[in-house]
Amino acid sequence: MLTVDFDRLRVGRGTRFIDVGAGGGRHSFEALRRGADVTAFDLDEVELKGVADMFAAMKLEGEVPPGGDGRVEVGTILDMPYEDGSFDVVLASEILEHVPEDVQAISELVRILAPGGMLAVTVPRYLPERVCWALSDEYHANEGGHIRIYTADELQGKLETAGLTFLHKHHAHALHSPYWWIKCAVGVEKDQHPAVKAYHRLLVWDMMSKPAVTQLAEKALDPLIGKSVALYFTKPWRRGRGDA
Repeated sequence: MLTVDFDRLRVGRGTRFIDVGAGGGRHSFEALRRGADVTAFDLDEVELKGVADMFAAMKLEGEVPPGGDGRVEVGTILDMPYEDGSFDVVLASEILEHVPEDVQAISELVRILAPGGMLAVTVPRYLPERVCWALSDEYHANEGGHIRIYTADELQGKLETAGLTFLHKHHAHALHSPYWWIKCAVGVEKDQHPAVKAYHRLLVWDMMSKPAVTQLAEKALDPLIGKSVALYFTKPWRRGRGDA
């Protein structure tokens, strides 16, 4: 389940791609399938071990185009161990809402992005997230949980202040918003509740079968209740002395 548009990001063979806050690696795997030079970066060493194992399995199964490579790196978004301009594409999906020092985190994302490169950031969308917070303190008031709710305009402003140029935004995963509203209403940890189990089966069916009816429904509902908002930016080239 991808939140960002890899075609819009122009990820392909040889693209220097970093997935910051990679988690289980869903976006990292897609970048590797496209032949990119992929770094999956996260604080969670256990999750990254699974990502590394999947990278190796993909290579063995011939799913990686020539030149594609994948590696994992444990670290913090607030101080990433890379030179300025190290990556052509930087992705931070569903991570900034967890970080108290989000301005510092954004500065790091911009620093490691090459001039002319593209940055995609996704966060929970304001309205669906506000409903979750209203229904359940347990949803967000926990260690490592969501500490803020962004509006798209607020987040865009922070990234533009950091020196990026805004390109595009869209919403994603509308069918997932009701799932989280149900969980928040009955109890976030109650995965065996009949309503939660029934809706989860619907989501799994949708992801595995991709029936036209749910694909069309989600496309229509994304602008209204999409669970995530994705914003795309580019880093301008800086003209130095002597440039024409």
